Amino acid sequence: MSEENVVLVDKNDNQIGLMPKMEAHLKGILHRAFSVFLVNSQNQILLQKRSANKYHSGGLWTNTCCSHPRDGENIIDAGKRRLFEEMGIKTDLKVAFNFTYKAELENGLIEHEYDHVLIGEFNDSPILNKDEAEDWKWISIEEVGKDIIENEKDYTVWFVIAFEYFYKNFKK
Repeated sequence: MSEENVVLVDKNDNQIGLMPKMEAHLKGILHRAFSVFLVNSQNQILLQKRSANKYHSGGLWTNTCCSHPRDGENIIDAGKRRLFEEMGIKTDLKVAFNFTYKAELENGLIEHEYDHVLIGEFNDSPILNKDEAEDWKWISIEEVGKDIIENEKDYTVWFVIAFEYFYKNFKK
């Protein structure tokens, strides 16, 4: 199976090309991504612990699901696809906000993403794809904020950034 491409974008999220995912992460080229945040009726957020075998940020806690859309794939459809592939969940999603970030990771990789944050509601347990996620938990939005302050190194860099926006705009 060939490596998937990511959609390269300009600072306004206009597509300007395609590039193999690993090459984009080695060169730090801006590309389109999404992060899914699922919340339940108790105002808890569903976090996943990334599989230790992931090519970066393995073993870290993060939002419910995250990935890259395929060429020509709508961002909502991409979010739903990966949410089912990673967590076995089907639910409606909507775009909440977006942000751009650039961060150096382990293994000489650079995340430079135009990240679309998608939100949805879910009130059950996920069915994990162990190649993607090794654990999960429901945790109150308030507790996540406190834990990031105390244990930021336990979370992915994009989640820490996205959670700040999420917390300010979506806590009940």
